[in-house]
Amino acid sequence: MSRMKTYDGPASDHFNGLHFFDPDGAPPKSLREVLRWQFGGKRQRAKWPDWVPSPHADTPPARVDGDKVRLSFVGHASWLIQAGGLNILVDPVWSMRASPVAWAGPKRHNDPGISFDHLPKIDVVLVSHGHYDHLDIATLSRLAKNFAPRVVTPLGNDVTMRSSDPTIKVEGFDWHDRVELGGGIAVHLVPTRHWTARGVFDRNKALWASFVLETPAGKIYVVCDSGYGDGRHFRRVAEKHGPLRLAILPIGAYEPRWFMRDQHMNPEDAVKALADCGAQDALGHHHGTFQLTDEAIDAPAKALVEALDAAKIPQQRFVAMMPGQVVEI
Repeated sequence: MSRMKTYDGPASDHFNGLHFFDPDGAPPKSLREVLRWQFGGKRQRAKWPDWVPSPHADTPPARVDGDKVRLSFVGHASWLIQAGGLNILVDPVWSMRASPVAWAGPKRHNDPGISFDHLPKIDVVLVSHGHYDHLDIATLSRLAKNFAPRVVTPLGNDVTMRSSDPTIKVEGFDWHDRVELGGGIAVHLVPTRHWTARGVFDRNKALWASFVLETPAGKIYVVCDSGYGDGRHFRRVAEKHGPLRLAILPIGAYEPRWFMRDQHMNPEDAVKALADCGAQDALGHHHGTFQLTDEAIDAPAKALVEALDAAKIPQQRFVAMMPGQVVEI
């Protein structure tokens, strides 16, 4: 792992020449804190059922043209977004485990909402950061073999992909870059409150980001992983990219709060993030597929209902998605 290839570029306001950092964020927890969470003796980890199939499954159309956008939830943080004649995958993971090895690590508790064999031709893939539940080399290699899509990712993750599989057509971009995708679609990479690593020795040697997609139906803010902090990341997106038609916000992987608060939102945080970014509607993801943290499998969806009620926001404005569900705007 220490010989892993990593990003080598000029220093900036969020890269010191060796590591990326968020000037308005928080560093990842230390190994000591990881061990305290995992083995501290007071851990209360809910047991998930072995298999919780979704009642939904999607077979998407070949293309979506005109002013419509079709969003299909694959599971966890994986989406198929169809707009402007383009088929865009976000953080695609079709593997059984979110792990560097096939025999250990967080395992799926339901099938992807779209069978891989039912995917239309994929034109573009967006990968938000390097954690294994978001950057899955096996899936990216399979996509490269079948469709040869263009892959857009924050700086350094392109090095990871290229060193693992040179056939992946990947391009690395920095925060605030705007990338034309074709068909009138463009994507902005925007700062998000998180971090990344693939191993023990490469913490924050690649960058992480959220995405703002320009589409014929309006702008879509895709947040694959983020803590809330004081909300400034979300308010800045509203100021720079608003108005937003839709926000895709994480609602899971948040317990225990002392450990997860800086990097992962809970549903109450996500409701505040919706208010901060000003999106018209929101979809909740990053829950119910891989057990990464300690809350129950159905806790995020239940807590989202309570948080919306407490904030006096109509339930239909922010829906917790299940794999295979489809939304059109």
